Amino acid sequence: MTFSAGRKAEGRFARFSSLFATTNNISVSVDSGRLTKPAGRAGFEPTFLEALEPALPHIAKHGIKVVVNAGVSDTRLLHTTVVSLLKEKGLSLKVAWIEGDEVLDAINELRVSKKARFENICTQEILDDWKFEPLYAQCYLGPFGIAAALSAGADIVLCGRVSDASLIMGSAIWWHGWKNADYDQLANSLVAGHLIECSTYITGGCFSGFKSLRGAWNDLGFPIAEISSAGEVIITKQKATGGIISVDTCTAQLLYEIQGPRYYNSDVTAIIDEVTFKQIGPDRVALSGVKSDLPPPTTKVGITANGGFQAEVHYALVGLDIEAKAEMLEDQIRTCMGDRVKDLTVLDFKIIGRVPEDPDDQSAATVDFRIVAQALKEEALSEVNFMRPCVDPIIESYPGATFYPDFRTTLPRPIFEYYVTLLPQSSVRQIAHLHDGKSVEISPPAKTKEYSKFQPSNEMTSGIASVSSYGNTTRAPLGSIVHARSGDKGSNANVGFWVRHDDEYDWLRALLSTEKIKKLLGKEYKGGKIDRFEVPNVRGVHFLLHNHLDRGVSCSKTLDILGKNVSEFLRCRWVDVPDKFLERGRI
Repeated sequence: MTFSAGRKAEGRFARFSSLFATTNNISVSVDSGRLTKPAGRAGFEPTFLEALEPALPHIAKHGIKVVVNAGVSDTRLLHTTVVSLLKEKGLSLKVAWIEGDEVLDAINELRVSKKARFENICTQEILDDWKFEPLYAQCYLGPFGIAAALSAGADIVLCGRVSDASLIMGSAIWWHGWKNADYDQLANSLVAGHLIECSTYITGGCFSGFKSLRGAWNDLGFPIAEISSAGEVIITKQKATGGIISVDTCTAQLLYEIQGPRYYNSDVTAIIDEVTFKQIGPDRVALSGVKSDLPPPTTKVGITANGGFQAEVHYALVGLDIEAKAEMLEDQIRTCMGDRVKDLTVLDFKIIGRVPEDPDDQSAATVDFRIVAQALKEEALSEVNFMRPCVDPIIESYPGATFYPDFRTTLPRPIFEYYVTLLPQSSVRQIAHLHDGKSVEISPPAKTKEYSKFQPSNEMTSGIASVSSYGNTTRAPLGSIVHARSGDKGSNANVGFWVRHDDEYDWLRALLSTEKIKKLLGKEYKGGKIDRFEVPNVRGVHFLLHNHLDRGVSCSKTLDILGKNVSEFLRCRWVDVPDKFLERGRI
C-alpha cells in the first residue's frame, strides 16, 4: 500500500516521496484492492495507522501533505478513524477522503440495460457468461479528486482504489496547478508515479542485480520523485539510507507490471517505448522520452466473487526416483478419493524443486510434493473428503513417505474469483469529500481516445545481425548478462529484459523473439497470446504473457501467485551467450 508523504520545493522541482506499509491484515485481490473483510476487522488497511500515528506531530509541524490509498474497501471509516485519532492528540490537521471507486451498482445497471458487455480484458470472456456472481467491484480512479482535496486545504487525503500513480500525480497537479489538458506534464508524472509507487522496489528491492548491493541491502531508502512544473522528473531517495537509485533500478521498475508501450490512466495515456534514463549524480536519475496521448474513455475494474474453497497437503520426496515416487503417491491418493474427485474443481499434484546430483546433505536431496484442491462447496474439502484420502496411503506409499504435519493447510479456506474489465468513465461518480464537510464532484475527462483492444506488438526484430554473428559462445544462464523484472495484472504476467551495453542489446533483440520466449518457458507456456515490444533507450525487450497466472492471485493453484518469479525462472534458462559479453563480468 503506497503513499506519498510530503512535498518540498527545491528550485523548480517539487519533491514527492513514496513509502510502503504492509497489507498483512486484509485479504487483497490483485488490482481490485479488496476481496473480503476478515471477521472483526476494519475494511481499511490498519498498518497505515501504525505508520501515521507516530508521524502526526511531524506532519503538523512541517506542513507535510499525506496522500494514501489505505481506504481499501471502507475509506469513509478510515476517515472517521483518522479524524478521531487527531482529536485525541489535539491536532487540527484537515482530512479529506475520496469516494467513487466502488462501482458494483453501476455495473449491474449497465448489465441489466444491456448497454455494456463487460468483456474480461485478460480472457475475453463476457461477464454474463461468467459462472460466478459478482460480490464486489472496484475501479481505478484518477488523480484530480486528490488534487481537488489538496487545493481545498487538506493535509491528509484518504483514498480507496485509485491508480497507484494517481497519488503522485494528484500531488503534482495540486502543487503545480496543472489542468486537464496538460497532457505532457500529466504523462511524465504518471511515469514518475509508476516508478516510485512500489517504494523500495526502485532502490534495490526485487532487483536482479541484488548482489551488487552487498553492504547496502539493509534499510533500503524510500524513493523520491522530483517533478518540475514542466513535468521534468528526477528520481532520487532518502539520504543516509541503504540501496541505490541507478539506471538499472529505474529500468527494472519501468518494466514492472506494464502491459505494453501504452500506459493508460484515467486522465492521460503515457507512451513509454522511447523512455530514457540518465544517471546525473549519485542516487539521482533523470527521466526523459515520455510521450503523451489522450486518456481512454474507460477505466479498469476488478470484480470479485465467491469462488469456493482451497486446501492443500505437502509431502517430502527425498533422493532418487522423485518422479516415480510422485506418480505412486498420486495414483494412491486418487484411488482413495474415488468418486469424490467429481466434487472438486481443481486437483493438482506438483513436484516443487529438484534433487541435484550427489547432494551433500539431506535437505538438498529433498523436494516438496504439493497437492492442491479447490471446490465450490466447503464440505468437498472436509477432513474426510480431502485430508484423509491424501494422508491415509502413507503406510503403503513410496520409500520414506512423510507428510508435513501442519494440518492448517488441509482445512478449506475461502478463495475469490477475480474478473478484470473496463467501465465507461462516464459511469463513475468520483467525489472529493473535503475537511469542512463540503464535497467536490470530479468530472470525467472531456476528451478521450478509443484504443485497440490489444497493445501494439511485434513478434520478432528484423534488420539486425543474427545471434550467430557474435563470435564464440558458451552455454550459460540467460541471467548471466541479462536483467529482468516481472509481475502480474490479473491472470496476465509481464516480463521485461534489459542488458548493460548497446551491442548486448542488439544480441538480446535478435535472441528474444516470441517463439524463443515460448521455448524458454518450456512446460510453463500455457499456449496463450504473447505480446512483445522494445524499449531501445533502456535496452529493453518486454513481453506480456496472456493468462499465464492461473486466474490470478486470489484463486491460483500455483506458487508464483504474483508472477514475480517468471523473470527469475527465465533468467536461469540456458542459452548460447557470446564469450565477449561474459568476459565483461556476470550480473
